Amino acid sequence: MANTIQVDVVSAEEQIFSGLAEFVVLPGEMGELGIYPRHTPLITRIKPGTVRFRIPGQTTEEIVYVSGGILEVQPDSVTVLADTAIRGPDLDEARALEAKRRAEEAMQDRSSEIDYARAMAELAEAVAQLAAIQRLRKGSH
Repeated sequence: MANTIQVDVVSAEEQIFSGLAEFVVLPGEMGELGIYPRHTPLITRIKPGTVRFRIPGQTTEEIVYVSGGILEVQPDSVTVLADTAIRGPDLDEARALEAKRRAEEAMQDRSSEIDYARAMAELAEAVAQLAAIQRLRKGSH
């Protein structure tokens, strides 16, 4: 199909998705990126957040949470190399809320700058997971 792009989302553990999509939206280092077929080549880091894409013939968007990683875009393909990737339906809200609570506590009781930085990173990941869960509940709009 002329109006699709090959999308591959992989993590260190597994391949999450491989197939054609009409577009891809994800959290780039400098802001949200929208990728359509024939996009200009680029490589950039991605932040924790939601990768969204629409499979041809579907009305809803697929959602994958990523904890960060690298994005490579070619005119006919998008590759997301994620540190961690979780399919939207597999996200665990209770676990994300608990991780957020623990990170906030660690930030309050910081014993070193390294602990504080780690807690901030964990908090960012938990908040991004919760945002992905909210997006799924709203029907992927």
